[in-house]
Amino acid sequence: METQKIKTAVVILNWNGKHWLEKFLDNVIRNSLNTEVIVADNNSTDGSVSYLKDNYPNIRIIHNDGNYGYAKGYNLALRQIDAEYFVLLNSDIQVTKDWTCPIIELMEKDQSIAACQPKILDYNNKNKFEYAGASGGFIDKFGYPFCRGRIFDDLEEDKEQYNDGTEVFWATGACLFVRASHFFEAGELDEDFFAHQEEIDLCWRLKNKGYKIMVEPKSEVYHVGGGTLNVGSPFKTHLNFRNNLYMLFKNLPLSSLFIIIPIRLVLDGIASITFLSNKQGINHFFAVMKAHFSFYFEIPKLIVKRRKISQQSSLRGKKNYSILIKNKLKKIKTFSEL
Repeated sequence: METQKIKTAVVILNWNGKHWLEKFLDNVIRNSLNTEVIVADNNSTDGSVSYLKDNYPNIRIIHNDGNYGYAKGYNLALRQIDAEYFVLLNSDIQVTKDWTCPIIELMEKDQSIAACQPKILDYNNKNKFEYAGASGGFIDKFGYPFCRGRIFDDLEEDKEQYNDGTEVFWATGACLFVRASHFFEAGELDEDFFAHQEEIDLCWRLKNKGYKIMVEPKSEVYHVGGGTLNVGSPFKTHLNFRNNLYMLFKNLPLSSLFIIIPIRLVLDGIASITFLSNKQGINHFFAVMKAHFSFYFEIPKLIVKRRKISQQSSLRGKKNYSILIKNKLKKIKTFSEL
């Protein structure tokens, strides 16, 4: 007998996050109306799977045979789920009552919406926006991401100033609603990213196809953040710098590719030198250098990926200014001032 297609699958990717499952899984199950909650496990060694089997015998568990990171971990799992909408949900998120409903309603009304996110607030400081997504993601002319409610490390207090649903450039991977058909049409998440900024790359590819990315703040969730890779991790620095270059090379129109990439390489070099001002900075300095060499070695592969994408020059949510100049030189700290 054929299994019935799921309308909305909330998929939590887990790797050694048993403590997060203990803390938040019950909250997600109780508050997720008309969804199936699924845990995809990236070969955890902390007893996560045993915990799930003992405490949630009815929950579906998808077993990956290695720690494949966010991108491949999710790709392997989502290929096994027959649903109309996927919700890629971090394990360190507390959701609110019926949180999926406003976003699914919005996406049902407009078939051109490929992906959407809720408003992301800080679990430990609930009146402030959270770093990973805040109230919708944007990108500047040099490829630096920022959000309504968060510019670099400047986080705004939520005073409902960004409560309108609007089109953005990218939706956070911490809580990403994506139409399954569009996800596969765009070629899934790029597995070479491993983790960090792969959701921006996916959103950019979806926008290049003419689809919309939205934020719907009628839905709110609370994110702890840094649940898998610590903010101070040199590996995180390496991934952020490397993946940003990968993404730019793949998605920028040819007319701006040869201008933006050299400028970014110089700006990254300056950023790496600023890391040296603190004691742990040497590791981050070398993380940026390693990111650049990884990028150079991958250029032949990135050229192949570029050819599969129809790069567009004018996309909503891509800003034609430098967020570095606005924030660091002009001291603009809030999105509404931009």
